[in-house]
Amino acid sequence: MNWANRLTLSRLVLTVLFVAALNSSWHYGRTLALVIFLLAGVTDFIDGEIARRYAIVTDFGKLMDPLVDKIMVAAAFISLVPLKAVPAWAATTVVARDFLITGLRMMAGARGRVLPAERLGKQKTSWQVVTVIFFLALLSLSELHYADQGSIWWLRGWNNAGPVLVWITVALTIYSGLLYAWRHRDLIVPNE
Repeated sequence: MNWANRLTLSRLVLTVLFVAALNSSWHYGRTLALVIFLLAGVTDFIDGEIARRYAIVTDFGKLMDPLVDKIMVAAAFISLVPLKAVPAWAATTVVARDFLITGLRMMAGARGRVLPAERLGKQKTSWQVVTVIFFLALLSLSELHYADQGSIWWLRGWNNAGPVLVWITVALTIYSGLLYAWRHRDLIVPNE
């Protein structure tokens, strides 16, 4: 297993640590969750750079990198629901789309094909990550007492930006999923 693939798998461990930190009762758990999530994002960038730079792109990496990204983002969205940061319908949409696309990839794998992530899917993931980081940063600022709803005017403005980010993310999530399914519709309804 090459280093790019090892970094991809390390994000699974970071995801578990992220969820544990975010859901812990430790006073600085949300700040730690933010740091872990950012670290996981850095490993995502680095593993792709290593794979491309040293020409060690593998089928394992093509499949696992987007899958691990989906697990990380789904875990984040699900964990943010009980904290009232992200509405349940938005988290459900993100997770459902990712399950459906993963199912499509499994169908392709059964036919000997590998469906790599597409550009729009990567942009969707970027918006999802930005949305998660936004809410984690707000939770961290609140936890560190740098922000207080009643005393800091700019935090109210940022809180108003949250729903806009959620809507953009959900719209892009749905659109990219439908487009991906359409491009690979031969797997869903094969021409016989």
